[in-house]
Amino acid sequence: MECTVHWLADTGMAMLAETGSGHTITMDGAPEGGGRNLAPRPMETLLAGAGGCTAYDVVLILKRGRHDVTGCQVQLRAERAQTDPKVFTALHLHFVVTGRALPAAAVERAVALSHEKYCSATAMIAHTARITTSVEVRELA
Repeated sequence: MECTVHWLADTGMAMLAETGSGHTITMDGAPEGGGRNLAPRPMETLLAGAGGCTAYDVVLILKRGRHDVTGCQVQLRAERAQTDPKVFTALHLHFVVTGRALPAAAVERAVALSHEKYCSATAMIAHTARITTSVEVRELA
């Protein structure tokens, strides 16, 4: 896996990341840090990546189990250390999974499997943060 990050000097502190798969991500800083608040902060991008990684797992696990999943949302809330490096110290992931006749036990199992076995992003964050999860299953109306 590769990525190249370019500082966009004329924008203050904005960065453009070019991923090995050919996509780009823009990041920026807060005005008090020299940024212009034009894009997510790098740590917000890391948090979003963790949410995307675990949501991907949960949906894939449920689909492989032949469950009729129609939506998956992960609401992430992180706390950071007060001193540098300001790593994540706590992370809570709240999963809202929607579908038809989805057994809560299957959704909880998918979340647990992602957290305990498959999600590379949360596995890395777990080295500095206490991770907790909660699950909400919604029936498709």
